[in-house]
Amino acid sequence: MIELEQDGREIQQAADQYNARLVRRVDQTGDLGYFWVQLEGEPVRFEPGQYMTIGVFADGKLVQRPYSVASAPAEAGDGGYEFYVRLVPILRFTTLLWRLPIGHSMRMIGPKGKFLLEPDDQRTHLFVSTGTGIAPFISMIRQSQLDGAPRKTVVVHGCSHVDELGYRTLLEGWQRDHTYPLQYIPTISRPNDPRNAGWTGRTGRAEAIVGSVCTELGLRPERTVVYICGNPEMILRVEAELIDRGFPEFHVKKELYWPKGKDAALLGR
Repeated sequence: MIELEQDGREIQQAADQYNARLVRRVDQTGDLGYFWVQLEGEPVRFEPGQYMTIGVFADGKLVQRPYSVASAPAEAGDGGYEFYVRLVPILRFTTLLWRLPIGHSMRMIGPKGKFLLEPDDQRTHLFVSTGTGIAPFISMIRQSQLDGAPRKTVVVHGCSHVDELGYRTLLEGWQRDHTYPLQYIPTISRPNDPRNAGWTGRTGRAEAIVGSVCTELGLRPERTVVYICGNPEMILRVEAELIDRGFPEFHVKKELYWPKGKDAALLGR
């Protein structure tokens, strides 16, 4: 885990702008975690693929970041909104989030975003992501399942280390039990790292294997829609690979986790 600068900012416990609470947290690794934030009062409806902005006041300033929702819209009233977050080693929002106790008040606004499923789309859905970029796809699958309208789906998820494969158990269970018509294809970019000892699955970055996945699974451009979420370099490379393979540009939908040309750490993601 990356060494963190000590965050000594004073988090404000109460504010008129607070309208939600942190109700649950599950740590995946030292710098990856699942967080559930629940609105006070009626939940706000969102579409799978959209994001909410969450934040707290620290040293008198509102510090906040947008995150894609990983839970299904239908679950917002009971369980809140689920977010999959990586701790960034600079004093922005995530170092505050990691310090919050369960029950702490927060500010949450939204939803926003146009990274949405097409209605009644019967094509095979190819979801390509890296790191926490898998979150909107989990929301899409969960809601499609609840709606009784599953879509044939291929999930390609790339990470540096095996223990960073978010939602791995859930995705493997859906595939194994045939509770959702998906194929889960995780890939590890640092296979020789001791942290990945024992890994026997695919290796290489997501953009490096997406072409072979299309070939192996017979994903044809006219019968496949592609959604990509993660860092912009990966997105551009995946998009270029697929266009070279005959995928029309309008068959490829993308969600940047930070603006192209910007350092993700500087944005506090």
